[in-house]
Amino acid sequence: MRFLTLLIAATLWVAPRAWGQALPDLGDPSGGVLSPQMERRIGESIAREIRFRDPSYLDDPEVGEYLNRLGQRLVAASPGARLDFEFFAIQDSSVNAFALPGGFIGVNTGLLLLTETESELASVLAHEISHVTQHHIAQMMGAQQRMTIPTMAAMLLAMLAARSRPDLAQGAIMASQAGAVQAQINYTRGYEREADRLGFALLSSAGFDVSAMPVFFERLQRATRVSEGGMPSYLRDHPVTTERIAEAQARAAQAPYRQHADSIEFQLVRAKLRAEGGDAHDAAVHFAAALRDRRYADETATRYGLSSALLRDRRPAEAAAEAMALRAGAVKSPMIELLAARASQAAAESARAFEILRAARERYPYSRPLAYAWLDALQAAGRPQEALGAVGEQLRAWPHDPHLYEFQAKTYSALGRRLQQHQAQAEFYVLQGSLPAAIEQLQLAQTAGDATFYELSSVDARLKQLREQHARELRDAKPL
Repeated sequence: MRFLTLLIAATLWVAPRAWGQALPDLGDPSGGVLSPQMERRIGESIAREIRFRDPSYLDDPEVGEYLNRLGQRLVAASPGARLDFEFFAIQDSSVNAFALPGGFIGVNTGLLLLTETESELASVLAHEISHVTQHHIAQMMGAQQRMTIPTMAAMLLAMLAARSRPDLAQGAIMASQAGAVQAQINYTRGYEREADRLGFALLSSAGFDVSAMPVFFERLQRATRVSEGGMPSYLRDHPVTTERIAEAQARAAQAPYRQHADSIEFQLVRAKLRAEGGDAHDAAVHFAAALRDRRYADETATRYGLSSALLRDRRPAEAAAEAMALRAGAVKSPMIELLAARASQAAAESARAFEILRAARERYPYSRPLAYAWLDALQAAGRPQEALGAVGEQLRAWPHDPHLYEFQAKTYSALGRRLQQHQAQAEFYVLQGSLPAAIEQLQLAQTAGDATFYELSSVDARLKQLREQHARELRDAKPL
């Protein structure tokens, strides 16, 4: 994550004090000084930095929706998951995943591509979920009682950056007390074993193939012999020892055999990532050859990858032909419908694209990527009033989605409704974590000149609320 590496220098000054503190005992997850509310606020702060300022954040609704659907299936099976979890992707070829306080879990695209079954990917997510439910990060940071919440968030951001840049991590170690750092590394290995054990149980409870965990561990260990730079990032953060592999194998041997069929979305997401990486023409050649030689077991995913690569290679007519052939097949998915609409639009078949999206929205009403595409189509067709009703419906389902508020602001602007435009833009900035910008938008709403008394009262109340929230955040920036 290129943006995060810039935070290393800014946080090194706190490293000696932070890493030199006595570490808490490994035991009761609730024993740390960080409350669940503070964990969530730290996690939200880091997630906002990644989402809105890190160029490696993958803002792909389809990949994000798939990861969250898979992750929520695991969360639902966890007895200790009392948090709202959020899963997101990072555009990074290194094999890595990480958990943040409060229920935020990041997954590198390199990890998605390395996994060969959905159960393998689920085993990694189950491991990371267990780190969160056991409050491992909070316990490690719990001793830093004099640090502010922003400082804790900045330290964790720096640690994430160091994982992708071991040279910076080495610099941080040299600038701190090396013995205390090594003690922390040893301390976290105990957490890794606990996350293995609980993650395995979670994998089983959610109905996945538990043998996938040791299989994936072995693949990671083999990767150390061919990895560029010596060791995959995931192994640096999650050391896979022979002992851990043996423990996972023993657990799998004692569990009843359960076969888990991969979802079509698992295969489509991986095909999409392959198609969108590297040179577009090379990707199209690769998938065409794979389809001809039956290189991959899943023909639907291979054809999906080919259509995606052709579209990226600016061959829309060929891409649309492949996508329409997919639509006519037996396998159905909102990802296929959306690809067909995109390809048709690129091939100057706007009417067909609009009809595909209309039918797909009826068939898959809970698909957020399709909802985004449908809203865009309504706006492009010059139907802002209909678009406004549609975005209101989506906001009732997903009230914390910044994309929807941004679209709502654009739609109000097209309708000439200035107060509502500034209100919606304010909520977008709130979800971005930029309260001063949100406050400014509400001040503009107060002077919009097209509001009723009740609308102005609503703006005034929300403005008061945001000012109080901003004051609390400023207080949080002071030493605890």
